[in-house]
Amino acid sequence: MPEAELIETFQRLGMALGIGFLLGVERGWRHRDAPEGARAAGLRTHAVIGLAGGVCGALLPVVGPIAFAALTVAFSGALLVFKVRESQRDNDVSATGTLAALLVFALGAYCMWGDLRVAGAIGVTLVGLMAFKDALHGWLERVTWTELRSALLILGATAVALPLLPDAAVDPWRAINPRELWFLTILVAGASFAGYVFVRVLGGDVGVLAGAAAGALVSSTVVTAELGRRVRARQTTASAAAAAASLAAAVSVSRMGVFVAVAATAAFSEVGAAAGAGAVVFLAGAWALSRLGAPADKSGAVQALQSPLDLVSVARFALFLGAIIAIGRVLSDAYGQVGLLPFAATAGVADVDAVALAVGSLVRGGLDHSLGARAILVAVLVNTFSKAAIAAASGGWRYGAYYLGVALAATAVAAAVWFVATPWLTPMFSFEPSHLQHGFG
Repeated sequence: MPEAELIETFQRLGMALGIGFLLGVERGWRHRDAPEGARAAGLRTHAVIGLAGGVCGALLPVVGPIAFAALTVAFSGALLVFKVRESQRDNDVSATGTLAALLVFALGAYCMWGDLRVAGAIGVTLVGLMAFKDALHGWLERVTWTELRSALLILGATAVALPLLPDAAVDPWRAINPRELWFLTILVAGASFAGYVFVRVLGGDVGVLAGAAAGALVSSTVVTAELGRRVRARQTTASAAAAAASLAAAVSVSRMGVFVAVAATAAFSEVGAAAGAGAVVFLAGAWALSRLGAPADKSGAVQALQSPLDLVSVARFALFLGAIIAIGRVLSDAYGQVGLLPFAATAGVADVDAVALAVGSLVRGGLDHSLGARAILVAVLVNTFSKAAIAAASGGWRYGAYYLGVALAATAVAAAVWFVATPWLTPMFSFEPSHLQHGFG
């Protein structure tokens, strides 16, 4: 056997052994209090299982597929016998440990002929699923039927309906593409749901700052208002609430920038640098305000969030986004900058994500990307200062003043960066990915 081939064989056997050893560490740690010999498979056994799978895989060219199948059946039968005896003694009907051991053997065999990166990824995922058993079960216990039903219906509608929706404009203004509209709606709902799950999983142990950051993935406006309620109830200080609201604003602006990068790359040349600079200032303001005073209550900052995958919420956002796209197209065609910018400012009070995605659709449809970028930035500007008003109304003038100070600083820096950086960055983003130019088919 050539030396290079020999080294590769040892590497593949090492990966097979490593996968089994890694799962064995998790299994051994979980059952570390069990007496010696009380478990059918622990650290050493799982390591041997992985190595055995690798050896059987290496023998395949020598013994042939029939003998390989016989070795696999023999191993599986022996493992099942021991696992059945173990489950009878412990009165445990769980099949997870048995399936995991069988998968380790299969991965060991796959290591000898497949892609080691795939084998390693599957192995780590397997160990993660086994290690986070309690956390996964705890999360499942907290999921409500309404959340589960909504998520399943939205996922089903996306998987089934999205390919069937027309991939062409269906309105007289050539602005509404049903497939694109649904894709953008699910994009926002998915990002929001990630933050919602984060808040639900962490529950009441999350601090004010972490809760605000997670909640901002759902709605930074709701976070700002909820923090004001907590200030009124003396559950936190005005400076701590303003720090959390500033952090939420940084997350919101960053999230909007991601949407623009995905949906309107040409406009990102003018939006990205300014949004990034504003987000950095919001982060710095959050840090500075957090030094002024610690929150009086470390419990979760966001109590009022609703699941963003609720069918009514998703349908409402889709209608709102469609209306903004259609009205924005009519105004931009009829009045140009004079009509689009005031409309973006008005719509930005309600939802800056919808404005960003709608303007992105218009940019892909032929709207000047500089005009689109200005409309997005105007919406962000109005949304930022509308939250300052919400902060003052919900939590008092001190909370509102702290947040307003950070918002003014972020706006000034973002404006300066926009004036300086735009001429340099625009040529770098003068293209649109093909899948965004011609829809999402």
